Amino acid sequence: MTTKMIGTGSYLPEHVVSNDDLVKLVDTSDEWIASRTGIRNRRIATKESGADMAAAAAREALRDAGMDGSEIDLILVATCSCDFQFPSTACLVQKAINATKAAAFDLSAACSGFLFALHTAHAYICAGIYKNVLLVGVEVLSKLIDWKDRSTCVLFGDGAGAAVVTAADHGLEGLVQWSDGAGGEVLTCPGRAMGNPWKENASETGYIQMSGQEVFRFAVKKVPECIRQVTEKTGTKLETIDWFVLHQANSRIIQSVAKRLGVPEEKFPMNMEQYGNTSAASIPILLDEMNKKGMLQPGQKIILSGFGAGLTWGAAQLEW
Repeated sequence: MTTKMIGTGSYLPEHVVSNDDLVKLVDTSDEWIASRTGIRNRRIATKESGADMAAAAAREALRDAGMDGSEIDLILVATCSCDFQFPSTACLVQKAINATKAAAFDLSAACSGFLFALHTAHAYICAGIYKNVLLVGVEVLSKLIDWKDRSTCVLFGDGAGAAVVTAADHGLEGLVQWSDGAGGEVLTCPGRAMGNPWKENASETGYIQMSGQEVFRFAVKKVPECIRQVTEKTGTKLETIDWFVLHQANSRIIQSVAKRLGVPEEKFPMNMEQYGNTSAASIPILLDEMNKKGMLQPGQKIILSGFGAGLTWGAAQLEW
């Protein structure tokens, strides 16, 4: 018994913000941003909430799987930019899709979130607790960005991606996941500040702060490591993998990973040029694009790998 992905969906806000638009906010240029990140546009939510986007992506994934909300046993939403402290985004999605029989909760592993949600679903399925699980990665990072900070505002975008997974005889073949809290200071975003009648000098809520070079070095080291770890666990040769679907943070990171693994870049699809870094949403958005284009065929072997704040990272190998 394992976990098989049987449906995908996504939602991107209508509003497009180009690199040229950002030139009006900070000292930058299209060439500066694109050459360092591979990003030229990003979608920014102006009327959609995170729950709205998550529900829209979930409905698409359910349609692709030929299911409706009543057949879902568990909803896991990966997000670090939820609409409310509570209720969870997962419970809001449950209501929106009428998944009356499902348990629902959020988890936060930043840009690794969707991958960690997949691993969590796999544990529930293999334990025989649930059969059909809806996974959603959704972010509204635009509300966590200091739009005067050139080092971060050029990177991120909003969006949602979803997948339906179920118990099956083939599908997920192996996984690894890791965390390093000691490195967490290189990518942070403060939560709501402590404030009460006994607290003096409460600070205001902050924005995303990142040490770009440290994050880059972390990613290009750990991602190839965990990909090799998962293929060693499954006894699979790297050259037999059809697609490497990585978190869409930066084109230079992905190019470096491909080079370190000795794998052609053509096996590493990228879409950050149009969407930027959508954190927990990036892997399922890319998977849905590939699925809609007919790039994912039965029997193909696929590696998913996420990396992000925490620090967190990991990989999963699956057969489509």
